Amino acid sequence: MAVADSNPVILVFGDSLSAAYGIPREQGWVALLQQQLDQQPAKRRVINASISGETTSGGLTRLKLLLQQHHPEMVIIQLGANDGLRGLPVNDMRRNLAAMIELSQQAGARVAIIGILIPPNYGPRYTQEFKESYQLLAKQYKLPLVPFLLDGVTERPELMQDDGLHPKANAQAIILDNVWKVLAPHFKAVTANK
Repeated sequence: MAVADSNPVILVFGDSLSAAYGIPREQGWVALLQQQLDQQPAKRRVINASISGETTSGGLTRLKLLLQQHHPEMVIIQLGANDGLRGLPVNDMRRNLAAMIELSQQAGARVAIIGILIPPNYGPRYTQEFKESYQLLAKQYKLPLVPFLLDGVTERPELMQDDGLHPKANAQAIILDNVWKVLAPHFKAVTANK
């Protein structure tokens, strides 16, 4: 077995925002996360299992096999945006995310959750319930929460692709920073428990 394979695995489980949609994959925030972790004393391997267009129900069907394949020390869940854009029931999204959290924890992984916001044209009640879902799950399961993956990005049109939904390559370092400032202490904790 290669030395790299024995390094703890961080599984990033998301949608197009983590799959580097519209830009070279090596420029996406998940690839930048691997580069950042490579600078740390304890080495880790980041596996990006993100798929563009993924919903929470699709993610739930895929997760069990990925947990068995990779035995991650940490699972970073970044799903829900496509549920929101399709106007799917928030309760279903929350239930699917909760099931993924529990599956990951049962497999022995720490879990972190990344929140997303949806455009206001879905109406105040839906957008508020959607936003609160991530906060409620983080509180219920005592998880680290990145409140909004695209904080500091969506309000700057020069950082967004023409579709207005996906960030450009020049936004990825900002996105990584949003993730890193929340999760860096937890990456250290993973090492301490190894």
